[in-house]
Amino acid sequence: MGLFSDPYIFGKLLHHCSVTISDSLDYATRLFLHYPNPDVFMYNTLIRGFSESPWPQNSITTFIEMRRESSLFSSAAPDSFTFAFLLKAAANYGSLMTGMQLHCQALLHGLDGHLFVGTTLISMYGECGRVDFSMKVFDEMLEPNVVAWNAAVTACFRGGDLESSERLFESMPFKDSTSWNLMLAGYAKAGEMEMVRKVFSEMEVKDDVSWSSMITALTQNGCFDEVFSVFMDLQRLGLRPNEVSLTGVLSACAQAGAFEFGRVVHGFVEKSGFSWIISVNNTLIDMYSKCGNVAMARLVLETMPAMKNIVSWTSMIAGLAMHGHGEEAIQLLHEMEESGIKPDRITFVPVLYACSHAGLIEQGHECFSKMKNVYNIEPAIEHYGCMVDLYGRAGDLRKAYKFVCQMPVPPNDIIWRTLLGACSIHGNVELAEQVKERLSELCLTDSGDYVLLSNVYAVAGKWNNVETVRRSMTNQRIKKTPGWSMIEIDKIMYRFVAGEKQNNITKEAYDKLREIMLKLKVEGGYVPEVVGSVLHDIEDEEKEDSVTKHSEKLAVAFGMARLCKGRVIRIVKNLRICRDCHTVMKLISKVYQSEIVVRDRSRFHSFKDGSCSCRDYW
Repeated sequence: MGLFSDPYIFGKLLHHCSVTISDSLDYATRLFLHYPNPDVFMYNTLIRGFSESPWPQNSITTFIEMRRESSLFSSAAPDSFTFAFLLKAAANYGSLMTGMQLHCQALLHGLDGHLFVGTTLISMYGECGRVDFSMKVFDEMLEPNVVAWNAAVTACFRGGDLESSERLFESMPFKDSTSWNLMLAGYAKAGEMEMVRKVFSEMEVKDDVSWSSMITALTQNGCFDEVFSVFMDLQRLGLRPNEVSLTGVLSACAQAGAFEFGRVVHGFVEKSGFSWIISVNNTLIDMYSKCGNVAMARLVLETMPAMKNIVSWTSMIAGLAMHGHGEEAIQLLHEMEESGIKPDRITFVPVLYACSHAGLIEQGHECFSKMKNVYNIEPAIEHYGCMVDLYGRAGDLRKAYKFVCQMPVPPNDIIWRTLLGACSIHGNVELAEQVKERLSELCLTDSGDYVLLSNVYAVAGKWNNVETVRRSMTNQRIKKTPGWSMIEIDKIMYRFVAGEKQNNITKEAYDKLREIMLKLKVEGGYVPEVVGSVLHDIEDEEKEDSVTKHSEKLAVAFGMARLCKGRVIRIVKNLRICRDCHTVMKLISKVYQSEIVVRDRSRFHSFKDGSCSCRDYW
């Protein structure tokens, strides 16, 4: 139609391709190169597009070309928008030197005093870790508006200066909803939950961002009961949750194992028309997987109305891996490839993890080779860790140790700890001592390392060595991470810790547990497995009493006391389930005809009819 040379039409087209439409920045660049004598708006549009892309450095290249062009045509001279977008680009790739050079350029053009440019300078210096420069720019502003005040508050939070953030907030002549939300997010990131609660309660007007920020903050800090309470308050007030609120509350359900509440939220998603949002569906897959219902996770994946992305496939593969369904995880990887989506380095972590927990040695080796040779993905430390776990879990400890020694990257504490865990499982004292020595060389004082080594000695009956390890922990003031277990009953989360002070809830759990253990001994032939479960050289009767009080047993007993017969009992535990508790769960599922799902630190165990889904391979 001959409209290509019309600056207004072309400017609009360029804006759409650079900013509005995703994945069309390359096309916008080609358009731009074919336009004769582009003006400042066109340059600004392309600079803005690059500043918000994965390649913000290209904004600077475009600006250099713009400076050359402006020496010939005044219509291409940079303005305040140019520097605002450029400074955002410098902030996005964290280049302080580039930001300072742009600051100088703004001075040369007389734009440093412009409110828009000044505000972006504050943000840029904050992002690049120079809060002092941010404050200097802010102090030199004659009449900063609320946006500039907000930028200064954010810069202080980014620099970890909570006192200055609070001081600036209190000094603000006018506060908008963004100001309050920034305080909310800043305190949340710093882990100051009391201040988060205080700010939220003092807010006169709470918008979508306020509610979603509060839900996200509580989720990230493990305050799951409060997350559910805030979400219910949001609905009670007749407000409509947004995408961030929904993914936040579903993430809380996933972490806490709150299956029933998660189902309620899923129902809300379906009724309210949020099921077309990919991120919400992906979080639903993650939630159902981590709550022990992999079948529902699979159903969400298969019925997604929107096109599945790489996160959708990876989340489902991770769910299958956690449940020990190694062959299904590999099959899903093939389906993902057939759909036209290439797996990335993140996808291969749960694939290798699935092979490890299902004992698929050959398939795991093939996937590791495929990642390198087919997809040209250089293995990261996580992939090497999965391979060490693959060999170690299968009992080939020498091969695992050799693999670690031949790694092209230096093994970190996680690699050595994975191998130490394998030594604990298979009772290899000699190698465990070597591995613990390597961990000590890294100057780490993780209580788990000492507990694993104690496990190895305890299984071998070397109680003097166990005592030496325990004494070493005492001398270094290293405390063992207390084991806890959580169970959801009537949408309320209950948490049990072994040996905690009794209250009405724990008394009910202990009373029911005594009844269960007696029945298991009489009808199930239960004999406590105290070796490896108790790390003290004490009398057998004391050992039996100690293993009986493990938190997962208390949680299961409480669930059996409160839940209706036939309901699935779902437990979340922070540590690896011990052998005795594993045996007890199998016996309960057989004697009481109950189904129990336990999510421990590394995987799921589904107990039914006296057997476990892990096939005693964990």
